[in-house]
Amino acid sequence: MSDPTHLLIPYAASSDPAAREALQKLPLPRLTQLLHRLQPGPLEAVEEDSPELPHERALARALQLDAGPGRTPWAAHHLRQSGGAPGIEAWAWITPCHWQIGMDNAVMHDPARLQLHDDHAHSLLAAMTPFFAEDGLALQFDTAGRWLARGDIFRDLPTASLDRVSGQALGPWMQQIPRARPLQRLQSEMQMLLYHHPVNDARAAQGLAPVNSFWVSGAGALPTDAPPVEAPPTVETTLRDAALRQDWTAWAQAWQQVDATHCAALLALLARGTPVRLTLCGEQAAQTFEGMPQGFWQRVSRIFGTIPAWNKLSSL
Repeated sequence: MSDPTHLLIPYAASSDPAAREALQKLPLPRLTQLLHRLQPGPLEAVEEDSPELPHERALARALQLDAGPGRTPWAAHHLRQSGGAPGIEAWAWITPCHWQIGMDNAVMHDPARLQLHDDHAHSLLAAMTPFFAEDGLALQFDTAGRWLARGDIFRDLPTASLDRVSGQALGPWMQQIPRARPLQRLQSEMQMLLYHHPVNDARAAQGLAPVNSFWVSGAGALPTDAPPVEAPPTVETTLRDAALRQDWTAWAQAWQQVDATHCAALLALLARGTPVRLTLCGEQAAQTFEGMPQGFWQRVSRIFGTIPAWNKLSSL
């Protein structure tokens, strides 16, 4: 039997009161039908201080990359998926970002808001590379907003994901372990290096925030004994940006789009007898729902009726 078609939806729910209110008013007919017909698995909660969010933990498990919270080798996995050869070496993401420095802490803006284009990114990368090289770290370009780094310091190094720290005070997520100190020193050095960099002068002229630091995430080496995943889940990211901005009106509109497209597609597969799997992820937990025999859910529906989607999403 083939693997089920698997859809994973991050930011499907939020603990924000405004989000909960929006969700209760939101008609999600296809999602409601799916949850009516699919068997729920256990609720998989994460701790409040987990360096990865529920959708990242759920995806790591689905891809058989789970090495523990904050230890998923996302950068090495991406390199392999894009045709590169990560080998047994340790890799990490290096994300150029803007830190808003306060008296007691620093807050990192969502790096997606930087609107960094390739020319500026290459210029910054060229300026920063020699400093990383002094610590045995090799930088390489991947996209304007995200670079790759290779070095043994990233092996078994726990890091907090970008989704976890975007818009948050960084103090609780800075690793206070000896092996992370060279990276913290590099972050301080880059703040000084980039302060008067021509790229930031050009950005200031355009009214854009300066790039004044970087964040390390997705560190680690790939397991050598993990079998290949033949049918990885599809990750639907439509809800993410609105949720991170806490724009719950836009988030509700995005949910309606997901319901009309991706949820409708799963329903169509289910109607044809194709096995499906749906993983819904909130800020605190994730839950996976899988197909069950038609006769079973028909009997259950006669007894209990249809439960609104928001009722199940509220537990996430």
